[in-house]
Amino acid sequence: MTSALLAELLDGNDDHAAAADLAAHRDGQRPPVVSVCCSDSRVSQEGMWSVDRPGYLFTAGNIGNRVSDVVDGERVLSGSVAYPLAHTDTDVLVVVGHTGCGAVGAALDAVRDDALPSDPGVRADVADLVPILEAGLAAIDEGDDTAASLRNRLVEYNVHEQVAIARATDTAAGADVYGFVYDFHGAYGDRDGAVYLVNANGDRDPETLRALVDASHEDNVATLL
Repeated sequence: MTSALLAELLDGNDDHAAAADLAAHRDGQRPPVVSVCCSDSRVSQEGMWSVDRPGYLFTAGNIGNRVSDVVDGERVLSGSVAYPLAHTDTDVLVVVGHTGCGAVGAALDAVRDDALPSDPGVRADVADLVPILEAGLAAIDEGDDTAASLRNRLVEYNVHEQVAIARATDTAAGADVYGFVYDFHGAYGDRDGAVYLVNANGDRDPETLRALVDASHEDNVATLL
């Protein structure tokens, strides 16, 4: 790390510390929402919801916005998702995929060419997405879509699958689970950085989803599937 970059990071923290108000949260947290998003420098979890205060959003991020891990041969809700639902009175889980997702693209390559990334950690994460992508390819009518639009449709398919995985666990049984796609490729609309609701507690019907949001946000409901 260069000294200039280190100074930039610390300058940013100076601004944060000057504005932070953490007194009410020193002894615990009760965030209403846990957000699971793909690890990507272009997709800021706090930024997409315009959250600038502590204690509101519990964030978890990983390659492919996955909600589960395999422990002792059993698929369970990952600890970073399960913890707020089980221990901080959090009762809403949002799963956020994003257009142009590299993890979905890598998993698609693995399905088609049996080629996984060489780095062991990345390979394991991408391999976890492969069965979902295989099912997605079987379910989606590719038609005349370009590779990019197919990938974005598979991004949405993965969001639906992650919502289903979460809802099948005891830990998330009492939570509302919403699926979104963050768009900066013009796949769903013309606003870079807009999120689109694609799933609510397993329901994917756009008309049903529009009934859940107020009239000013009906345009934030869309689907590629």
